[in-house]
Amino acid sequence: MQKSSAVRKSISVIATVLALLCAPAGSRAALVAAWGDNTFGETRLPVGVNNVKAIAGGDYHSLALRSDGSVLAWGLNNQGQINVPSGLANVKAIAAGGNHCLALRVDGSVVAWGSADAGLSNVPGNLSRATAIACGALHNLALNAAGTVIAWGDNANGATQVPAGLSDVTALAAGADHSLALKADGSVVAWGSNAYGQTNVPSDLSNVVAIAAHDDFNLALKADGTVVAWGYYYAGQTNVPVGLSNVIAVAAGYFHALALRSDGTIVTWGDNTYGQSVVPAGLSNASAIAAGRYFSVALVADGSVQMLQNPESQGVPYTSNVTFSVLATGREPLGYQWFFNGSP
Repeated sequence: MQKSSAVRKSISVIATVLALLCAPAGSRAALVAAWGDNTFGETRLPVGVNNVKAIAGGDYHSLALRSDGSVLAWGLNNQGQINVPSGLANVKAIAAGGNHCLALRVDGSVVAWGSADAGLSNVPGNLSRATAIACGALHNLALNAAGTVIAWGDNANGATQVPAGLSDVTALAAGADHSLALKADGSVVAWGSNAYGQTNVPSDLSNVVAIAAHDDFNLALKADGTVVAWGYYYAGQTNVPVGLSNVIAVAAGYFHALALRSDGTIVTWGDNTYGQSVVPAGLSNASAIAAGRYFSVALVADGSVQMLQNPESQGVPYTSNVTFSVLATGREPLGYQWFFNGSP
């Protein structure tokens, strides 16, 4: 994906990459932070993102699950992926795919919206009592209470062709056209496209407690807090930083990866074309992470100052005036400082 640049000589100002929205006064719910590509507003948080307990990132859109069981979405809407179904409630888990979304309700039912390509929005009639969900670029996975997997959507490369006899599954992950299942014994099973070795699970991989996938690579979090990666390595997304430890969660973007450590800090690696791998300065006390195609999302503990609306980068003719605005909340007095190429 290429971004256009201004033809005329212009002033280039880089806007703040961290977007934060606060919870209502008196609430201790987490805040949402988003950074990286914002071409379609995927990191521009809408008003109302509060009391959030879970997050998910699609190709160019984001989802937030609120503590009251409602869902909010923002970003690209070319196929209705941010048009959350009216009346959707009692949701306990969310997932975002290429241009579609899934929501898992408390009663075990699954709701799908967005792209209808390859039958993505046609939740199988035999799916009930679901306990987990995952979205790929063009396919979906659901885990039922019996520990078996149901898949639907595009099967051109076998992504929805669940291996016969697969059982005792506890978690799922989906890439562009491959799928992963984590079993209760800590082993990982993969199927679908293997163009870049993404279904070649490392032979010595064991004691896995969480998995993540995107495009053509995978991440596995082991019980000892270390991370294993395999598959496509175009931008170094499978090169786990040396010494990375104490990890409690992982997330995969298109060409980048995130790891959440037990101290609330986030470690990133891989592609950084849009700043998706530069954790905003000051971001701490994170409790969850997610990744979209070229952006990253995190839940963070309450802070003293939160950005309700960030300034946006602008290009204007040379010698022209430019105005930037910001909306924030926090303990007064609040101060603002604009920077140009890193200098006040």
